[in-house]
Amino acid sequence: MAVGDVFKTIKENEVKFVDLRFTDTKGKEQHVSVPTKFFGEDKFTDGHAFDGSSIAGWKGIEASDMLLMPDPDSMRMDPFFDEPTLVLSCDVLEPSTGKGYERDPRTIGKKAEAYLKSSGLGDTAYFGPEPEFFVFDAVEWKVDMSGSSVKIYSEEAPWSTDGKFEGGNLGHRPPVKGGYFPVPPVDSLQDMRSAMCLALEEQGVEVEVHHHEVAAPGQCEIGTKFNTLVKRADWLQILKYTVWNVARSYGKTATFMPKPVVGDNGSGMHVHQSVWKGGKNLFAGEGYAGLSDFALYYIGGVIKHAKALNAITNPGTNSYKRLVPGFEAPINLAYSARNRSASCRIPFVSSPKGRRVEVRFPDPTANPYLAFAALLMAGLDGVQNKIHPGDPLDKNLYDLEPEEAAKVPHPCASLDEALESLDKDRGFLKAGGVFTDDMIDAYIALKYEEVQRFRMTTHPVEFDMYYSS
Repeated sequence: MAVGDVFKTIKENEVKFVDLRFTDTKGKEQHVSVPTKFFGEDKFTDGHAFDGSSIAGWKGIEASDMLLMPDPDSMRMDPFFDEPTLVLSCDVLEPSTGKGYERDPRTIGKKAEAYLKSSGLGDTAYFGPEPEFFVFDAVEWKVDMSGSSVKIYSEEAPWSTDGKFEGGNLGHRPPVKGGYFPVPPVDSLQDMRSAMCLALEEQGVEVEVHHHEVAAPGQCEIGTKFNTLVKRADWLQILKYTVWNVARSYGKTATFMPKPVVGDNGSGMHVHQSVWKGGKNLFAGEGYAGLSDFALYYIGGVIKHAKALNAITNPGTNSYKRLVPGFEAPINLAYSARNRSASCRIPFVSSPKGRRVEVRFPDPTANPYLAFAALLMAGLDGVQNKIHPGDPLDKNLYDLEPEEAAKVPHPCASLDEALESLDKDRGFLKAGGVFTDDMIDAYIALKYEEVQRFRMTTHPVEFDMYYSS
């Protein structure tokens, strides 16, 4: 997409505002709107200045000036604003050098793509994330000196069988772990998901499937097409934005939090990936499940660095409440064809072009630019160092004998452990200058603030366990 196409679209759609968006370290999209009369071609050469000191984990106030550089290829019309608004995803630049800011996630994603090409191993990496999410009627929480509490409201939830609703309680709802995937009226979110899909298509994100997920109280998934690393991360940000805003238009609220509901499945983000060179899928071969040695080594790298990856792919204290036994979460670091209990699965495909690896431990709170870049760097480290993942485990890993299960490594059990692992195992991320020590140190410091806040906050379940002790 050329810059000229942006201004042609502005004219054709009588656009009133151009919305510039970028993603912060935590993965949250930020934005600033510019009236069209002040948006000229110079924005694509000089950028748009903003205060970087207000973004958590970025610059201090003494050196806060930064530039947003819009990417014309990311152009789309916003489907939610009242006034015609064109949206552009942006890189964040250092004004003093004109180069990408080393803590800007989108810049890191671009550096990972460039590193792949410079390594000579491949020229294109494809990613296909599957973020799950919950839709609730409402949610309330409180954290202060008087105590802490949370309450989820969902007419679809199993706990609402005796609820009083306008028009009566009609009774059709999925049981615990029973949401995959009965037809309406048990699945009450069909029309909302369809609206989300149409809004995604309007913004250029191709939808392949949507359905209710396993967890009973409103868990959903929208499957969208694979694409290259940065493009696919852009699309994931569009998907989350769309899900939140369509849910809101229906009077509902959506969350990508990994484990909002106690006692039912959490939300993961399985990430399908493959590496190509010269139009050839390097993951296709004659080995196990039709994989090449390249793909096996890639898996070996992901498994070797999984605990460090967890800090980026499972970035919240809540992430580790999902990675527990009993809820279909990938708690074993192993690989297998078709077996969904392995953390790395090789899906069955009829064509070698579709051969890929599905890494199952990430969750949708991950910053997609950082997560995809980190996964690629781990896989390439495996290829470069010929890290073999060992034999596949084709059994149900949840039913292994204790002696056998003891030999299988696990993801981290907490964000603390993951951050410590990242601190110790960061070399593979720094290859080619993709991640820097400055960025990794800042990331760890930012996430430790969350660990510390969670550690210092009394949890209601502690009253349940200890109040009468």
